[in-house]
Amino acid sequence: MAPGAPQGAPVSGTSGELPDRGTAGGAGDKGLRGGSVGLLGSVVLGVSTVAPVYCLTATLGPTVTAVGVQMPAVFLAGFLPMLLVAFAYKELNKDFPDCGTSFTWAARAFGPRVGWMAGWGLTVATIVVLSNLAGVATEFLYLMLGEMTGSGWIAELDQDKAVHLLTVVLLIAGATAMSYRGMTATKWFQYGLVGLQLAVLLLFSGIAVGRAVSGGLPDSIGFSPSWLDPLQVGSFSAFTAGLSLSIFMYWGWDTCLTMNEETLGSARTPGRAAMISMVTLVGSYLLVAVAAQMFAGVGTTGTGLGNPATADNVFAALARPVLGSPWSVLLFLAVVASAAASLQTTFIPVARTLLAMSAYRAVPPRFGTVHPRFRTPGYATVAAGVATAVFYVGMSLISENVVQDTILALGLMICFYYALTAFACAWYFRRTLRTSPRDLLLRGIAPLLGGVLLTAVFLQTLTDAWSPDYGSGAVLGIGSVFVIGVGILLLGAALMTWYGRVRPEFFRGETLREDASALVVED
Repeated sequence: MAPGAPQGAPVSGTSGELPDRGTAGGAGDKGLRGGSVGLLGSVVLGVSTVAPVYCLTATLGPTVTAVGVQMPAVFLAGFLPMLLVAFAYKELNKDFPDCGTSFTWAARAFGPRVGWMAGWGLTVATIVVLSNLAGVATEFLYLMLGEMTGSGWIAELDQDKAVHLLTVVLLIAGATAMSYRGMTATKWFQYGLVGLQLAVLLLFSGIAVGRAVSGGLPDSIGFSPSWLDPLQVGSFSAFTAGLSLSIFMYWGWDTCLTMNEETLGSARTPGRAAMISMVTLVGSYLLVAVAAQMFAGVGTTGTGLGNPATADNVFAALARPVLGSPWSVLLFLAVVASAAASLQTTFIPVARTLLAMSAYRAVPPRFGTVHPRFRTPGYATVAAGVATAVFYVGMSLISENVVQDTILALGLMICFYYALTAFACAWYFRRTLRTSPRDLLLRGIAPLLGGVLLTAVFLQTLTDAWSPDYGSGAVLGIGSVFVIGVGILLLGAALMTWYGRVRPEFFRGETLREDASALVVED
């Protein structure tokens, strides 16, 4: 809790008209290092958390499998709901900057229980992503070392489960330690890794397009403007499947907002950084999607993007054909850099969400512990690291299929808490929407439309996931992805109910009052 704050002192304001609280945040000073991140740093954090190179190598194949040559159109369509939700984040942060973001804003708009579930959705999604990032980083680390040394034995080390799991745990521990020390201690590391990613993507795209245009490639296809038309996708089910993957590719840009209490100009800078990050990402994705499709085509054999043997790791298959040896190692290095950078920065949203939830007494007080020197949510960061390692190791020992199904269910979590945040914006500002056309558009119409689109994807994904054919199998005749996704939400509801009985203050509205937007701060 806020050091030096008198016991029972409220930090209050009026809904829709709160002043810029600077680095203190909507909930009062939580002990974070205010003013330590500027606009460039916020943009780098947003791009780094999304991990564009990692996302592309993991989703190019499955997206082509779902929608064929319409992959660039689906990437563009996935940008639309993210952009609309970004407006909601920007406006809510401008009015009430708080590192709890979705949790805090949904609680203020719809009440404590809805806010708690939004926080739960973000937390679970982050832990799943962190575990997958560590797994991908490990795989490409050994591929890169094998490429550099010319040793097939080193490249195949990842196939040994004991070696793989040990490396994953070590990577998670290293990322946890770096996040524990804070972003300012490693900002140049992040700048370098993000710069490397974007440079390699630009190089890859330029060479791929050049070689495709020059001819002589057996699988290459010529560019067509119809690739950018989402209306040409075969079915709505295929479109939502591709869109769910596309939404996953943009997930993480809101890290800019969870750093708002540590950012210079906390009311405006995080929102601007989020917009710049989104534009950078959609530009990169469209460029690589078009280039890869022109070079490799969408066939199901050879280097074709629809080849099921390479669908989950497209860059591993295209590195040598596009860049040649020894430059192919750059693409492996970029994937490792992407996963490693994101592995560190992805701890930011989950740790700061748990910090905010603790400040409002929605989770145990230990999660609100801030390191006196590094000014980071130390306990929450370590807890997230331990949960990630336990989750990945446990799921891997049970079955690799369970890990993959959990990743497929991730889209449900993302749509769930993003949609709640979008609806929270429209409802929170409902009394001020007539103030100006700008407020009506950016605080009402855009967030509401974004929430509706994400809800549609959520419901369609649930419908599709009910089938045993969606994912690796079925439980009592119901698709395993549906069981995992709904099970995670029900587990959150059960934990919320239990903690509401143990410490009911937050759930009775005593620590976060909707009428006065007040936090009662303890010493």
